[in-house]
Amino acid sequence: MLLRAALTSFRRGESLTAQPVSASVDVSLEHLAAYNAVCGFGLRDALPLTYPHVLGFPLQMRLMSGAGFPFPLPGLVHVANRITQSRPLALDEPLEITVSARDLRPHPQGTQVDVVTSVSGVWAGVSTYLRRTGGPAGSGGEPRRPAGSAVWRVPADIGRRYGAVSGDRNPIHLHPVSAKLFGFPRAIAHGMWTKARCLAALEGRLPESVTVDVRFKKPLLIPGRVEFSAHEDADGWEFAVWGKGPHLLGSAT
Repeated sequence: MLLRAALTSFRRGESLTAQPVSASVDVSLEHLAAYNAVCGFGLRDALPLTYPHVLGFPLQMRLMSGAGFPFPLPGLVHVANRITQSRPLALDEPLEITVSARDLRPHPQGTQVDVVTSVSGVWAGVSTYLRRTGGPAGSGGEPRRPAGSAVWRVPADIGRRYGAVSGDRNPIHLHPVSAKLFGFPRAIAHGMWTKARCLAALEGRLPESVTVDVRFKKPLLIPGRVEFSAHEDADGWEFAVWGKGPHLLGSAT
């Protein structure tokens, strides 16, 4: 799969014709426990909100590395992720997962596309990817920094540990040397690990029917020290992860 992903470097497509891919999946309790340990979730009767994204990742890679997906995978930037569930998924229920791609659209810095993962009609995740081809950075300035409620020290091996449980072994997350080949001073944390870590911090406080929307901002270099903030209002929760600037901005409604 990684070789197929590397070979997509030669793509120059401009249209989206990829067909949906599907599979039936059963949850491995051993794998779930390993995922929970890396992300900070406790052991519960229901799946963590971000875990179905990991279950669908092999299908996402199959779709994105196959025919009809317009972008090369190297250099593709995960800029946003939205998860909606109508009810929690139980540990022992069989899952039907379908992955599709939609909404190829322009962006000031290139072109965006959504990769959609649907699970058993009750959970859906939308990952927005950007293929940068130039253009100015977004305007409007940085958002105001919220007061931190916790300090997280992110270890240097979190990319390798999350890569092992998620299957996402992108070189930018694994080692400083491989990250430098892609222009980073050292390895960076996975955006979906950062989102999962935020939701683990809010575990037990979100409703069972919920939408969690995040934007991934500046890369989180590892090892690193960041501040997590969260506050609840009438509409739900707002949360963020900050270092020298924002790494993730999110809401749960």
